[in-house]
Amino acid sequence: MAKSDENRVPAGLYTAQQRMRRDASVWTLVQGVLAPVQFIIFLISVVLVVRYLLTGEGYGVATWSILIKTAALALIMVTGAIWEKVVFGQYLFAPAFFWEDVFSFAVIALHAAYVWALWTGYMTPVELMFLALAAYTAYVINAVQFILKLRAARLQAAAETSPQSHGLDARQEAPA
Repeated sequence: MAKSDENRVPAGLYTAQQRMRRDASVWTLVQGVLAPVQFIIFLISVVLVVRYLLTGEGYGVATWSILIKTAALALIMVTGAIWEKVVFGQYLFAPAFFWEDVFSFAVIALHAAYVWALWTGYMTPVELMFLALAAYTAYVINAVQFILKLRAARLQAAAETSPQSHGLDARQEAPA
């Protein structure tokens, strides 16, 4: 007895039903907007953090930028979990995004450690900025993971719409 489309392991990232849910979900758009916004916040913050480390000036604005970046991260993580629930039926660790989710927790942990260290006064300003840079390094790695998944999804979609995916030879034309 054949497995249903919903229960089979997809050859790519998504089954046909998961892809339909992904494409129909408002959370896909939310993620598509929040990801570049978070990246812009990250770029601005990196400049401010490095400026502080190089000149000793702008600690307050660098700190606020890190806190804003952390808030953006929290927002994209919560909405991403909702997206994953809508598309895959579980809030986190869906097989298609398991390792991205695992690494996302490292990113969150580093950002949370920064907030905790700032709140408690556990670290000096310079130590805090280096912790922020560690969190940002993890964020970049995680962002690359997601970009590679986005690329894989696009390649999957292209392969599924190509003549070869419909059993046609590249030299043949599809019937009219």
